[in-house]
Amino acid sequence: MKHSEVLINWIEDCYGSPEELAKVLDLALEMLFYLEEETFDRKEVQQVVAALRGIVVGLRNPDYS
Repeated sequence: MKHSEVLINWIEDCYGSPEELAKVLDLALEMLFYLEEETFDRKEVQQVVAALRGIVVGLRNPDYS
């Protein structure tokens, strides 16, 4: 089984669909805005947000590259 198949199976088992996981990840992005100051370095938070946004975009548009 390919890694992509394992990922898709996991998403479907845990969230039902890629769109539902995308909604959860969007919520995670919102939560990052409410972090207390000095919890993380600003650059670290920006890197996490960029990575999560890329996942969300990829899940919503499987042809995205």
